[in-house]
Amino acid sequence: MTPQNENFARDVQALVLSMPVAQLLQLRFERIEPGEVDLCLPYQESLSFRPGQLQATPVFAIADFAAVSAAGTLLPTGWFNATIDCSIKYLAPADGETLLARGRVIQASKLLTVARADVFSRKAGRELLCATMLATARNLAPAQ
Repeated sequence: MTPQNENFARDVQALVLSMPVAQLLQLRFERIEPGEVDLCLPYQESLSFRPGQLQATPVFAIADFAAVSAAGTLLPTGWFNATIDCSIKYLAPADGETLLARGRVIQASKLLTVARADVFSRKAGRELLCATMLATARNLAPAQ
């Protein structure tokens, strides 16, 4: 996939990490490529369902951020996007030391981008798939 913005990595990272919820979750980017994003969320007791296991909300949030950020890497300079639809399936407990979400674009167009995110629980050097999301993002031009 070919980016339309040569500064896509910097711009996507700056936009996401400026959001208060991303700061609350302590998200960090591990990888940003055209149409692909890897995001990490450290385990936090304040986000847990029970000791050692994250609640579903942060799992959903990192999946959404990863999928829509991957879509954002393909936008022209100044454009942004927003989730308009998504479906998530929880497959295993999110009980790792960190969560890793791998967002990947499936199909990009001018108006809509469809992307997916797989969320892995990382513990003791191993990854376990704990959720998968399919998301649609609406691509929005800058205000004129």
